[in-house]
Amino acid sequence: MPRHPFAQVDVFTTRPFRGNPLAVVLDADGLGADDMQRIARWTNLSETAFVLSPTVAGADYQARIFAQQEELPFAGHPALGTAHAVIEAGRASPRNGRLGMQCLAGVVELSVRDGGLAFRLPRHATWAAVGAERLAAALGGVTIIGPTETIDTGPHWLVARVEDVAPLEPEAAGLRALIDANRTSGLTVYAETGPGEIAVRTFFFTDRMAEDPICGSGNAAVAVHRLRTGAIRNGDAYLARQGQQIGRDGKVQVRIEAGDIHVGGPCVTCIRGDIEVPEAPPV
Repeated sequence: MPRHPFAQVDVFTTRPFRGNPLAVVLDADGLGADDMQRIARWTNLSETAFVLSPTVAGADYQARIFAQQEELPFAGHPALGTAHAVIEAGRASPRNGRLGMQCLAGVVELSVRDGGLAFRLPRHATWAAVGAERLAAALGGVTIIGPTETIDTGPHWLVARVEDVAPLEPEAAGLRALIDANRTSGLTVYAETGPGEIAVRTFFFTDRMAEDPICGSGNAAVAVHRLRTGAIRNGDAYLARQGQQIGRDGKVQVRIEAGDIHVGGPCVTCIRGDIEVPEAPPV
């Protein structure tokens, strides 16, 4: 039975079990898409990444990222967790502090610093949200500050600013109707908490409403929203904290350089070993 090196990485934290977990299957060149999807369902995590040899120029490795039901073109915390696992396993080494990760969205640039890793958001697009006037009621009657927008950072997110994220009590039916109307992955809300710091929460639906512990692409969408509303500008950096309401302690470092959005943070490996993948039975 073929065996593949395996790691489970906690992203956006230095403390195990306080971040957002990612399963990483290394040396996955022999696996097919059906194998990858089956493993992703089995890990029961939001995403599982599979590391393969790169096939395009500028990439140090290739990563295929699977949610439990589908393959994703790009996702934030898998980009960081995969880079951490690849470096730790010796599959690739940064050159001048940089790595190139091939994924369905193209080659994503990652930077490696003492404080952790960061990805440069490859692209984004923004448009006004449908039914934004209903969001305040769907969040329990809070005040929405400024525009509510749909922001495409790979996944699509509804993004809004509120006074305080801690007391939010989303009403599931109303929130789901808004998310479905805007065809987004979910809702990311944020609040200004002090100079250079914000608090973030992300909600999405599977068969029921759930809260994302710490969302990389959602935080990238928040950065886009803050740039568009003038809260930050080129050269700024800030810290986003997420997950405190559900027992996590995520720290997301965001910086704007040369007009590009960089989202990062520390990672820590919680599990190392091998995964055995049975060969598909003959048809």
